Amino acid sequence: MQHQQHHPQQQQLVKKERRMFTSSDDSAIMKQVLATHSPDGRDMDLEPILHVIEETLRHAIPASIEGVIDGTHNGHVDALAGDEKAAFAGFDDVDGIPEGLAHVIHKISCEFSCKCSGGADAHGSTIAILNMLSGYTWEAKVVISLGAFSVNIGEFWLVAQLFATNPLAKSVALLKQLPNIIEHYKSLEPRFDAVNVLIKAMLEVTKCIIAFKNLPSQYIQDDAPPKSTALTHIPTAAYWCIKSMVACVTQLTSLLGMNYEYMTATSEAWELSSLAHKVQNIHEHLKGLLLLCYQNIEEKQHDEYFLMLGRIFGVTHIDNLKIIKALFCAKDDIHPLLDGSSKTRVNVDVLRKKTVLLLISDLDITHEEVLVLTHIYKDSRMQPDLHYEVVWVPVVDPLMTWNDSHQHKLEQLQSMMTWHMLQHPSLLEPAVIKYIKQVWHFEKKPILVVLDPQGRVTSPNALHMVWIWRNFAYPFTSIKEDALWKDESWTLELLVDNIDQYILRWIDEGKYICLYGGDDLNWIRNFTKVAANLAHHTGIQLEMVYVGKSGSKERIRKISATISEEKLSHTWPDPTSVWYYWTRLESMLYSKMQHGKSYENDPIMKEVMTMMSFDGSDQGWALICKGSSEMARANADLALTSLQEYENWELDAQQIGFVPALRAYLAKLHTPQHCNRLILPGISGGIPEVVVCSECGRTMEKFFMFRCCTD
Repeated sequence: MQHQQHHPQQQQLVKKERRMFTSSDDSAIMKQVLATHSPDGRDMDLEPILHVIEETLRHAIPASIEGVIDGTHNGHVDALAGDEKAAFAGFDDVDGIPEGLAHVIHKISCEFSCKCSGGADAHGSTIAILNMLSGYTWEAKVVISLGAFSVNIGEFWLVAQLFATNPLAKSVALLKQLPNIIEHYKSLEPRFDAVNVLIKAMLEVTKCIIAFKNLPSQYIQDDAPPKSTALTHIPTAAYWCIKSMVACVTQLTSLLGMNYEYMTATSEAWELSSLAHKVQNIHEHLKGLLLLCYQNIEEKQHDEYFLMLGRIFGVTHIDNLKIIKALFCAKDDIHPLLDGSSKTRVNVDVLRKKTVLLLISDLDITHEEVLVLTHIYKDSRMQPDLHYEVVWVPVVDPLMTWNDSHQHKLEQLQSMMTWHMLQHPSLLEPAVIKYIKQVWHFEKKPILVVLDPQGRVTSPNALHMVWIWRNFAYPFTSIKEDALWKDESWTLELLVDNIDQYILRWIDEGKYICLYGGDDLNWIRNFTKVAANLAHHTGIQLEMVYVGKSGSKERIRKISATISEEKLSHTWPDPTSVWYYWTRLESMLYSKMQHGKSYENDPIMKEVMTMMSFDGSDQGWALICKGSSEMARANADLALTSLQEYENWELDAQQIGFVPALRAYLAKLHTPQHCNRLILPGISGGIPEVVVCSECGRTMEKFFMFRCCTD
């Protein structure tokens, strides 16, 4: 059994409708109203008729009676502006109104004219009109009545408008005593204003009723809420709309031949205002239900589009255009992309038969990420055999209110990028966003989805490949990634890549190199002093480089400045280099996890986890190496202690070498007691259930950490 879930907005509407539609008087009236309804199955296109009605009322309703008096009237300023050609475009012949309907409109118009004067019963006149229209649908009853009403209103104001300029109109106006109305227009203004407000309310309700009729049946059913709820109230809305028309015509016809005292009476204006309030409430209620219908339809359309994306990605195509268009062209925008260099809008055809890297992020993608990717992308443009394009796909919450701050951030990021990009986040269908999140597992951190020239996904996230190997990872497939790892070993070149060219030169020169990190400035001073003194004492050429700590950019910048000022060691003055160093380590760990590697069977993964454990701790750390692969590393205390106690392993250093001896001495100092922390980034694909300690091999406890770092 399916359980209907009630939307909070729908529950509010239900409470409101009980107040609006369940009074005993309304119940009795509605029994009479429903008794008039005997539809014969006829159907008609009501939209063209309604367009002409709107056009008629737009020209008829005066913005001010002053314009009527001096002959300069040109329609009510609050009425919806219409295009006359568009209004009449729905009719096939000169007569305009479908066969037989003109006669019905004429009969209803006569009913308005004859029965709506001399204090006639408004309810009785309304029921009489409904009886005349018993064979029509409820929406047709309202539109036909509104058409007849617009004839009456149109004739009244047509004579009034031409009174000052047309002799025939002046003669007719005299017979109707319109000059009296014009003479006392100031006192009548509140009444005319009340009529205009009521007419606008009736029009809105009528359009709302037709909107329900036009809802696509494949997405929403008549017998299921919220549409079923609305359909039960449309007869009530029809009754009050027609009754309001009766009241308006009564007001206008009653002015003809009446004395000044009647003209200045305010009770009639109050009655119209009361009706307007009633009709406006009905409109608000129906509009709320209509909005719920639209939301239901959109949800079903989004689900349909989501399933279509799944099907289209599961089929092999000749090229990638069908895939690209499904992602970016759902809104029929023929130029959804911006060219990175010229910042002009371009068609998706520029991506045809190319490997496409979809850089998917929110607006919080960091400048470091953009800068490093820009360097890699520019380097690829110098290599003609790299046939790939990058497209930035900014993803924001579809329910988010877009403001100037978001626009400024978007434009700032776009100005930094040299590749293609989606012109605006709003061009993404909600179903595409859902696909990106559910299938490609995009959460917060940027991902790089790779599509081959046929549009097939060859990597759900190649960003880690790009960080580790840059353009050497082309064409960024899992097969290529596996091949690259087979050629790698744990070396200093892998660790620092091309971040620091000096380090690569020192390796070639056979120097000793020490990388160290952390944010404890006192330990940094002690360690660098001891290391420098030891290098001088032993005569080894030692170069030290501070590589900082992940996160805490401002604090690391200040520490780097102090290190440089006190000449303690080399630093990386560009914060992007520090960021890139730690991001590459994170990427290595992610890549190894994706390939099913573990601490026990993969030495590179073990070393990466050790380095990241150092970074996750509260202390510093150091790694000392000679050449490319001869390394020793330890946390702050062990690193400092081992160098301070050099005399204990000096003989070993002379026999087997400085780094092997240091590594052996660190093993002696090592104790079983330790407290390691491994902070894994919030990467797509999920966090592994089990992570072992890189120091002892035991399963680590799992905690959750939420971080907001604006540093």
